[in-house]
Amino acid sequence: MSPPLLKLGAVLSTMAMISNWMSQTLPSLVGLNTTRITTSDTLTQISPKEGWQVYSSAQDPDGRCICTVVAPEQNLCSRDAKSRQLRQLLEKVQNMSQSIEVLNLRTQRDFQYVLKMETQMKGLKAKFRQIEDDRKTLMTKHFQELKEKMDELLPLIPVLEQYKTDAKLITQFKEEIRNLSTVLTGIQEEIGAYDYEELHQRVLSLETRLRDCMKKLTCGKLMKITGPITVKISGTRFGAWMTDPLASEKNNRVWYMDSYTNNKIVREYKSIADFVSGAESRTYNLPFKWAGTNHVVYNGSLYFNKYQSNIIIKYSFDTGRVLAQRSLEYAGFHNVYPYTWGGFSDIDLMADEIGLWAVYATNQNAGNIVISQLNQDTLEVLKSWSTGYPKRSAGESFMICGTLYVTNSHLTGAKVYYSYSTKTSTYEYTDIPFHNQYFHISMLDYNARDRALYAWNNGHQVLFNVTLFHVIKTEDDT
Repeated sequence: MSPPLLKLGAVLSTMAMISNWMSQTLPSLVGLNTTRITTSDTLTQISPKEGWQVYSSAQDPDGRCICTVVAPEQNLCSRDAKSRQLRQLLEKVQNMSQSIEVLNLRTQRDFQYVLKMETQMKGLKAKFRQIEDDRKTLMTKHFQELKEKMDELLPLIPVLEQYKTDAKLITQFKEEIRNLSTVLTGIQEEIGAYDYEELHQRVLSLETRLRDCMKKLTCGKLMKITGPITVKISGTRFGAWMTDPLASEKNNRVWYMDSYTNNKIVREYKSIADFVSGAESRTYNLPFKWAGTNHVVYNGSLYFNKYQSNIIIKYSFDTGRVLAQRSLEYAGFHNVYPYTWGGFSDIDLMADEIGLWAVYATNQNAGNIVISQLNQDTLEVLKSWSTGYPKRSAGESFMICGTLYVTNSHLTGAKVYYSYSTKTSTYEYTDIPFHNQYFHISMLDYNARDRALYAWNNGHQVLFNVTLFHVIKTEDDT
């Protein structure tokens, strides 16, 4: 092929690539298909956990509603995923605009050449007609050579017509990209109306105010249980997991104790995220096996019931030593007075806003529940309350603000059925249902810092939100 035809072939190849590229990329860019744009950096998707969660609500004496919420992690606010997506999209559009501009200049240059060639070809065709009419004046051999070259060029005429159409299409694409870039720039300016640092500071300020509000909330009465939120699926059907209600806000360690017997291994995780991913930070080999699933971590120490006894053990995570142990007088153990599901759940250790508690049953109280407040250092019983609720009829129980709440079952349809106030030494029957999503609860404990119920639900570690009726402290009360 002659040099002009080689150049024309290159031009047509370039046009084919441009059309193919534009047909695949532009629809993705403007959202006309379902293919997500991919870049070297993965675009972060907004997840539900980036929102705010209501953990409790309150009402002041004037009837105003006050809510306690848990804010998302702080670093999420400084990295707004949608804005980052928009910026990446805008950069991609700008890069495409520059590329199209370069292609457009090259196409315009080649197009001028094509127009000139088209004119020459048409002129050559007219000349051949004239020569053909008077071919006697030329030698037959030369005429035949020119005729063959002309026949080679004739199929290019419709191709050149298509090329002109494609050139117009490139111009149209360029205009659409320019318009899209303008729209995206406007959106970016609208989103960027608030400085990211300013927004971040506003969120931090709001979180501080919410925490201050929580500190003003005195003890409240349980009104509602919602959820659960499934945090993880792991372990056997029975177990316990917990955080320390007296830990600082930056300390979010999680402790995990699988099974209700024949185990001495406690697994520690630095955070809920590490717990979910399975990234253990440390393991502890306890000096004694535990009984049941009703352990508690309080002020840096683990309190648990020693296997086949009514002895309570206080074990320090910091020193790895037993700091105290004491027999809980008359308390039944080893499935004498367990919860309805069994599992050596005779002695239930728990903590709330007031302190450390033990819930159990004795022969002296006819197998009914006894509540004892414990000294967290010596494990000495400070005071006890005898209730009339049979321990064997209770599914699980937990303390909130000195009031014991008892569920009527560990199975589907369970609800908080009974409560006993240690402040007034009175009881009442309640009707507070909650969703036993995985059908079998073997651990249910309240965490005063998180204002949530931690539960082990048939091999699922879950959280329940609680709604409390609070009395709001005023400046006059302080």
